[in-house]
Amino acid sequence: MNVVAFRSALTGSRPGQAVYRSAVAGRLGWDRWVLALRENRRPPESAARILAYHSIGTPSWGVNDVRPRDFERHLQIAVDDGWTFATPAQVLAEPSRRLLALTFDDGVRSVLHNAAPVLRHHGIPATMFVVTGWADGRHPAGEAHVLDWAELTALRESGVSLASHSVSHPDFGRLDAATARAELETSRTRMRHVLGEDVDEFAIPFGQSANWTPVAQQAAADAGYSRVYAQSVRTRPAGTVPRTFITGIDRPLLFRAALAGHYDGWEEWYLPVPDRVQVS
Repeated sequence: MNVVAFRSALTGSRPGQAVYRSAVAGRLGWDRWVLALRENRRPPESAARILAYHSIGTPSWGVNDVRPRDFERHLQIAVDDGWTFATPAQVLAEPSRRLLALTFDDGVRSVLHNAAPVLRHHGIPATMFVVTGWADGRHPAGEAHVLDWAELTALRESGVSLASHSVSHPDFGRLDAATARAELETSRTRMRHVLGEDVDEFAIPFGQSANWTPVAQQAAADAGYSRVYAQSVRTRPAGTVPRTFITGIDRPLLFRAALAGHYDGWEEWYLPVPDRVQVS
C-alpha cells in the first residue's frame, strides 16, 4: 500500500488518525537515527543554517513539539560547538560563516511562554511565522494552543520577529493560482492591519517539495513577498530558502546531525491530512 492509500484508509476516524500519527513518528525516528549514525559523505550546501521549530512544550503538536529542556539543550550545544546566532537575513548574506538562525512555524503559545524568555535572556534573535486565521480564532479543530493577536504582539515585543505562514495553513501544492494568491495576500494584509507591520517573508505550510509549485511561487512574488522559506534543504522547491526541520526526538546526537547537514537530503514521510491531523 502506498502512502496515499495508507493515509486514506486511516484518517477517516480518530483511531485511524492516531495510528497514522504513530506511523509518521515511527518512520521519522527511524530515518533520523539511521542518517545520524551513517556517515554523511555529501558536504552541506553552506556553513550557515536556518532551523525550523514549531512548538516548545505543546505535546499535542506531536513530532513537531520540542520539550523546553531539549530546546535549551539545543541552544547550549550550538554555543559549545561554535555557532553564532543570527537572523535569517544574516545567514543568507554570509553563508560561509557558522551562523545559526532560529525560526518557529504556526504561532504556538508555548513559544511565547517557554522559548521567548530564554531567547530574550541570551539575546538570541528568532522569527515566528504566523497563521493569521488561527490568530483570529479560526483554527479548524478549535486548537487552544495558538497565539492570538495580543499574544503575538507580546511575542514581538520580546524580540521575536513576525512573518507570514498563510491564512489557513493549506497545502499550497494543491491550490490553484487564485486561491494561493488569496491566502498570501490576505495573510499579509491582516498582519499589516493588526500589527502595523508590512511583512514580506513567508514560510510554506508543511514546507516539503510537494507543498509548493511554480504557480504558488509566482503568487507569492505577486503578493509582495521577497523570501519564501521551505522546511527542507536539498529537496526544497526552486526559488525557496532552505531550513532544517528540528523534531521532538532530536536529542544531542540527532541535533548535532541536523547541524552537520545529515538531514539535508531528507523529507518528512507524510502527506498533509485535514482537521486535527496537522503534523507540520
